[in-house]
Amino acid sequence: MDHNHDNHSDHGHHEMTFSEKYLFPVDHKRIAAQYLTTGMFMGLLGGFFAYIFRSQQAHPGSEVLGYGLVNANQYNALATSHGTLMIFWFAMPVLIAAFGNFLIPLMIGADDMVFPRINRLSYQIFLLSTIVLIASFFVPGGAFGGAWTAYPPLSSTAQYSMTPWGSTMWITAVGLEFVAFLLGGINFIVTLMNARAPGMKMYDIPIVLWTIVIASILFMASVGPLLAGAIMLIFDQTMHIGFYDPQKGGDPILWQHLFWFFGHPEVYVVLLPAMGIVAEIITVFSRKKLFGYRTVLFTMFGTGLLSFVVWAHHQFLAGVDPRMSNLFTVTTILISIPVTEMCFVYIATLYKGSIELTTAMLFALSFLAAFLMGGVTGIFLGASGADTYLHDTYFVIAHFHYTFVPIAILAGLAGLYFWYPKMYGRMMNETLGKIHFWGTFIPFNCIFIPLFYLGAAGDQRRVYNYGAFPHTAANLQYLRQFATASVIVMLLFQIPFLYNYFTSMFKGKIAGKNSSFGLW
Repeated sequence: MDHNHDNHSDHGHHEMTFSEKYLFPVDHKRIAAQYLTTGMFMGLLGGFFAYIFRSQQAHPGSEVLGYGLVNANQYNALATSHGTLMIFWFAMPVLIAAFGNFLIPLMIGADDMVFPRINRLSYQIFLLSTIVLIASFFVPGGAFGGAWTAYPPLSSTAQYSMTPWGSTMWITAVGLEFVAFLLGGINFIVTLMNARAPGMKMYDIPIVLWTIVIASILFMASVGPLLAGAIMLIFDQTMHIGFYDPQKGGDPILWQHLFWFFGHPEVYVVLLPAMGIVAEIITVFSRKKLFGYRTVLFTMFGTGLLSFVVWAHHQFLAGVDPRMSNLFTVTTILISIPVTEMCFVYIATLYKGSIELTTAMLFALSFLAAFLMGGVTGIFLGASGADTYLHDTYFVIAHFHYTFVPIAILAGLAGLYFWYPKMYGRMMNETLGKIHFWGTFIPFNCIFIPLFYLGAAGDQRRVYNYGAFPHTAANLQYLRQFATASVIVMLLFQIPFLYNYFTSMFKGKIAGKNSSFGLW
């Protein structure tokens, strides 16, 4: 079958209208393009927010170029929205929805997803959630400013967050986005299990597809309690019922349990597709089969199961019984073992390979290096004693950015450079690609290595102006300024990427026999 044509034309149906083709498509490739485009836009918006609030930290009280003065409420809203956007509206739509929609039918020999209209509905609900989130910046009080973890009473009581509309719109947007990914996950799982080409057995499935489907299973298994918690939070915000209010018999710690029971598996929901993308790339550009395919597969299932019993390491300072802290310290250290094992399997794949350092391969290798640093620094925070000092400092921020930036940005870009010829039938410019790589990877390290030092020196996170903390304010301000300058450099180096991405669609070198499947 010629995959360049839509299913409609294959069966002799009418010529598709513009609306059917671009606004309300059922073709998995176009839905992948919609998720990819929306995710990239939200990622750039999240990066712009980071530039604004980091500029405020580097030069408190000064006007930020392209924004203006940043007051305390705006700072809180920008920091909250940055975290929310990058995790839920950038990492998930790009790594899971875009790559999942594009790759699953093509790699298993299916015409499309099993439920194409549910697939379309999932993107439409996701787009609605995006509109609700962006609209929250323009309501009275502005966007939600109670941090992306939305702990009550900051999130449940308007007089604390000072965002009566924004907080409810934020939780509504997150709920809608979760519904969208539940629908998409159902499609991924059913399609992989039931629509494979004849003769394709379970161990023949490419590892990247396994990672996307295992991530979808993890998401579906963990998101239920948080959706229930989100409904209770909306009831607290709008009807003052008091699920999280101690004065009314509620408990604010309940939200932390419901949130992190989802929030920690969520890390692996985005990590596993990133690991799958990197696996596909390093095998191609080292000209070797994946070392230990079945080992990696079983390890991913084991990682998924373990991810459900580590959530309370986020709550060591929330009044958790110290005996429970010991238990969660052990499970946290345990989960680092299978993830490390996967990284070493990838290194074993590279061993004695015929390595070709393309742009995609550079991003894939940088993922391994940066993610290992993120994992090693996580050991400090997983130990309840060390976390007592480091909790809620910039050390935590540096740690999770050393896990999330490799996952969302480095692995995401690796996949984009790798599958771009399949998406558009043309090659991206390798010279511009390598300029983009070094202009992304070097500033990334320059942003977050200083933050480890700042956190260890006592800088608490979510502080609008460190002038109020004289013990670190004056003598460490140069590190905040250096990190902020690095953010600006990293963002500027996304310009050659965007130029390369869009011009290559029309002017790039033809990809040859490996023809395009035409995202648009």
